[in-house]
Amino acid sequence: MTHPDLSYEFAASRNGHTLVCGIDEAGRGPWAGPVVASAVVLNLKKFPAGVNDSKLLTAAKRATLFDLIFECADVGIGMATATEIDQHNILQATFIAMQRAMQNLKSTPTLALVDGNRSPPLHCNVETIVKGDGQSLSIAAASIIAKVTRDRIMIAMEQQFSGYGFAAHKGYGTATHAAALTLLGPCFEHRKSFKPVAAFSNR
Repeated sequence: MTHPDLSYEFAASRNGHTLVCGIDEAGRGPWAGPVVASAVVLNLKKFPAGVNDSKLLTAAKRATLFDLIFECADVGIGMATATEIDQHNILQATFIAMQRAMQNLKSTPTLALVDGNRSPPLHCNVETIVKGDGQSLSIAAASIIAKVTRDRIMIAMEQQFSGYGFAAHKGYGTATHAAALTLLGPCFEHRKSFKPVAAFSNR
């Protein structure tokens, strides 16, 4: 199994980029809750060991790395709400979340390494990397920040909208979630523009 490294970051430095950030998101697919993005500028000489694609890490490991990344990196977090997803569509809402994450950095990167194959409109150069969270340490770090942040939002959401099981499935389209929608119908945090949710809205 390959692990992310600093190849893209060092290549960017050789090409004259003085400050590089990695950007990733969490929550494009769920039926409920926000899409969350993170932008991370790593200290290339000091970063925590074990940073990897968030999907390959346990929840406990992600939580530990979340704190360690904040200790030694410039981190920005942005999100777009379920309402904004319905207004703009999920791709554009993801771009909005990424823009907000960039705006919340203390520094001003000259290049953003973005996971995926679509370039968000940012105030700097953008390089997209398919499966970038498994290749670039900066993107992997951003994937951890975004995932942990969103999971915590969904766990807290369970207290406000009980009965949907948000703490367990984090808004994804599980059988439990579908059963709750059948019983309760959508709540404020559901993405009404998503077909599975719209089906329950029209009943």
